[in-house]
Amino acid sequence: MSHICVKATVSGHVQGVGFRFHTAHEGLKLSLSGYARNESDGTVTVLMCGDEKNVEALLNWLDEGPPTANVTNLVHEQVDWQAIDGFSIQ
Repeated sequence: MSHICVKATVSGHVQGVGFRFHTAHEGLKLSLSGYARNESDGTVTVLMCGDEKNVEALLNWLDEGPPTANVTNLVHEQVDWQAIDGFSIQ
């Protein structure tokens, strides 16, 4: 079982629509740790760490987001492992 961390930037109508809350909920359902944070440019940054297949599942979910959002772009990169407790909303 391979554990990885991926940092993603989600663009579109993703602030003010519960995106971070839903992302944290999905991350916890997938046993991932990390955070979802609003950025000043209107994007949301998501750090997700855990089992590689679960990280990929959250990336697939982020590409659509919750029904209240309109995701127009998703970029991501693998980053160094970080030991984080839980999945926080920042």
